[in-house]
Amino acid sequence: MAVLVADELTKEYGDVVALADFKLSVDPGELIAMVGHNGSGKSTFLRLVAGLLEPSDGVLVVANAPAGSTKARAEVSFVPDQPVLYDDLSVNEHIEFTARLHGELEWPERADALLDLLGLTARADDLPSRFSRGLRQKTSLVLGLVRPFSILLVDEPFVGLDPSGQAALTELLVEAASAGAAVLVATHQLSFLEHATRCVALRDGHTEFEGKVDIGRIQSLLG
Repeated sequence: MAVLVADELTKEYGDVVALADFKLSVDPGELIAMVGHNGSGKSTFLRLVAGLLEPSDGVLVVANAPAGSTKARAEVSFVPDQPVLYDDLSVNEHIEFTARLHGELEWPERADALLDLLGLTARADDLPSRFSRGLRQKTSLVLGLVRPFSILLVDEPFVGLDPSGQAALTELLVEAASAGAAVLVATHQLSFLEHATRCVALRDGHTEFEGKVDIGRIQSLLG
């Protein structure tokens, strides 16, 4: 059964249509890559699913509940393109706060594994407000992955990461999908598409392509 269903989903900002009549159904365990130029509608869709925006029209059902409802929000973990972190909390304090907020009881072991894989163990007691863009991005990823979720939304996660960080992130995203989560990744990193089960290409709020990954066709659409 689909864990995420969008039907004729539309989001408008005044006279600007950010997403138009968008349709998508995602099953547990799928890894969906969303591609398109800036302003194509990728981030808008992820924010609608996360409940941060309200649709102008159409239907959006998340974990069998209306998007933005308490039930839907509890099932969704969203990692935005710009990390949102507290200036006065260390990485470890961010992790504990996030895990406890979402009722994750076994967070210490999970956190240690994430910190190690993303190369943050030695910085776990530091304030991320003093970090580089890449280290802040890694911290945000740890927070998104340490809590329970059935849907994982990740917006442009590869920006600012070095090659080892990109490889670690790819491993974590594939692992999340293999464990049964529906994973949606908005990205310009076309090399990531080889790991996706499906791809959605957007242009000016409209779907240009949806289906099994076809790198050649997707490159031509984005050219």
